[in-house]
Amino acid sequence: MNQWAFVIGAYALTFSGTAVISILSWRAMRSAEARARQLADRA
Repeated sequence: MNQWAFVIGAYALTFSGTAVISILSWRAMRSAEARARQLADRA
């Protein structure tokens, strides 16, 4: 089998993993900002 299949698979896995981590981190950041805003509004 051609080695390019593995290279393409590795890049696809890396890019999709990076996208998933970025989306999850963004959602966690938005949640943390909302909680911080709620705490600031209490004071």
